[in-house]
Amino acid sequence: MADVKDTDSGPIIPDEVVNLEAVYDIPVQVTVVLGRTSMPISNVLKLGRGAVVELDRKVGESVDVFVNERLVARGEVVIVEDRIGITMTEIMKVEKH
Repeated sequence: MADVKDTDSGPIIPDEVVNLEAVYDIPVQVTVVLGRTSMPISNVLKLGRGAVVELDRKVGESVDVFVNERLVARGEVVIVEDRIGITMTEIMKVEKH
């Protein structure tokens, strides 16, 4: 595989690295975590319609975005027409092994 070289205008990436079309159709699981809590199973069994479960996050605090169970970003909840979406505000750096 060819080396990626950095220049003042950014990295120069060889064609064989850029050609990612082979992986475009691979499905991944994207999960957005609004917050977490823990409670005894007896309390879970008492939950019903209209129950409120308090989470460990405050209003306006970033949500976590996971891809295949790996934290990849943080973002903010937004409304897009009649749906809920996420605006990415922070992309996590990938640690190389």
